[in-house]
Amino acid sequence: MTIYEIKRLTATTSPHFFTRSTLKFFGQTMKSFSVRKCADGRYKMSAPMRRWDNGRWIDTGNTMRYFNPANNELEREETK
Repeated sequence: MTIYEIKRLTATTSPHFFTRSTLKFFGQTMKSFSVRKCADGRYKMSAPMRRWDNGRWIDTGNTMRYFNPANNELEREETK
C-alpha cells in the first residue's frame, strides 16, 4: 500500500491530515512518508517534521501514524 492510497482511503475519516496546508506547516510532502506493513495488518506510516530556519531545514520530530484498513482510520498507538 502506498501513502497515496492511504490518503484516498482516509479522505472521509481524516480529511485534514494530508491537505497541502497541513503538510506545508510540518515541512512535509507526500513523498516524505514511508509506509511499512505491520504484523497485525495495519500500516505504519512516518515522515520527518521540519521547519525552515536561517536558510536551512531543521528536523523537529517525526509524524507517525498507523493506518487501519479495517475502518480506514489513522491511529496513534501501536497495538500490543
